[in-house]
Amino acid sequence: MKIYFYGAARTVTGSQFVVEANGSKVLVDCGVFQGPRRDFYERNSRFPFEPGEIDAVILTHAHIDHSGNLPNLVKQGYQGPIYATPPTADLASIMLADSGHIYEEDVEFFNKKKRKHGEPMVEPLYTQADAEKVVPLFTEYGYDQPFEPAKGMTAKLVDAGHILGSAAVVLDIVEKGKTKRVWFSGDIGRYKLPLLRDPVLPQDPDVLVMESTYGDRPHDDPEQAFEKFRNIVKRTIGRGGNVVVPAFSVGRTQEIVYSLNRMIREGELPRMPVYVDSPLAINATEIFRKYPDYFDDETHEFMSSSQHPALTFPGLTYTRTVEASKAINASKTPSVIVSASGMCEAGRILHHLIHNIEDKRNTICIVSWQAPYTLGRRLAERQPRVRIFGDEVPVRAEIAIVNGLSAHAGQDFLIKYAERAHSEKLKDIFLVHGDEDAATALKENLSIKGIRSAHYPERMTVVEY
Repeated sequence: MKIYFYGAARTVTGSQFVVEANGSKVLVDCGVFQGPRRDFYERNSRFPFEPGEIDAVILTHAHIDHSGNLPNLVKQGYQGPIYATPPTADLASIMLADSGHIYEEDVEFFNKKKRKHGEPMVEPLYTQADAEKVVPLFTEYGYDQPFEPAKGMTAKLVDAGHILGSAAVVLDIVEKGKTKRVWFSGDIGRYKLPLLRDPVLPQDPDVLVMESTYGDRPHDDPEQAFEKFRNIVKRTIGRGGNVVVPAFSVGRTQEIVYSLNRMIREGELPRMPVYVDSPLAINATEIFRKYPDYFDDETHEFMSSSQHPALTFPGLTYTRTVEASKAINASKTPSVIVSASGMCEAGRILHHLIHNIEDKRNTICIVSWQAPYTLGRRLAERQPRVRIFGDEVPVRAEIAIVNGLSAHAGQDFLIKYAERAHSEKLKDIFLVHGDEDAATALKENLSIKGIRSAHYPERMTVVEY
């Protein structure tokens, strides 16, 4: 058996791992690497393996850094099954189509400039049409339902607690009369996240491939984070202002909506208009509604006791059209506006920022990690002036930052995850999906706990058992 580390090795994004055994090759995840534009196209347009030689794909979840290069894989020759949970298949379908649309728009913009300078045109990474060809290949399995992706391999998906339908991939491989278990964590969630069940901990792996995104720091308790969020909303509405929340369309938006629902129903917040202004977030929310069986017990109890849906409540409006989006900013009633993108780099959030950022009654509430050089990062750094739509504007609104809402496990839970896997049977732990500082800190803390089999593999590393 061989494991190939083709992506998310010594970096956070671009998840791609190949397991080879008994003459078959199974690809776990096919994510987009997110980085500088030149590296982005070079890394994502060329696979370090032959797509046609892959026998099966297993997807941990729908986020683009795990699923986003499936259209290229299919375009370059892959025609086999793509195994995933039902929510992951549905979410990936809409997210891939959205990505294809964005790539087409980006290329159209850049090609206009290139025409003026007589430079050669560029092609999008893939198109909406390419994304649509992925959908028929999805083969759905629920949690803990065994299937055989290739000869001598039995697989199952177990709840990772990260986003709806997210899973760890468990591969039991029989080779030369011996069975080995490889456990791919995918993105590991957290205890007490809204809507989602808690992550399933590893069970007797021989090899553990686990994320290390926040290996260098613990998170605040989610309940404390939402208490802070509630107080921000309460004081902003109290002074007659709007709360503008840049939020990722899949996962974070639904958690915020559910939490506002609970706070308003329980009298912790006044009734007020709440807007979700992101077509992708609305499509994702419809998928969340389709799979209530994937919600945690707390959510079911809330829905049962209040006889009320989790993601719908009086005062909540989902806006699809441009006209409805513009009408939000024409309203004089204090409200909460949740919109994408989460890092304020594109989309409708920019229009809401430009209308609200210069009024000191309003609050811009940052609820996600913000990448360097993004508008979201500049806001989080509380820079006094920022550039939106090419214009420099003063930041007079309150900037509030709520840590602790991350859907990724913090250092403390990552250690617990590795400890559960640790046994005489465990040969190696490979730390992926993490920058060097995070992985190094996690590795050092694991060593203190007596776990000295952790490695931080380079991209293109191959290990054999």
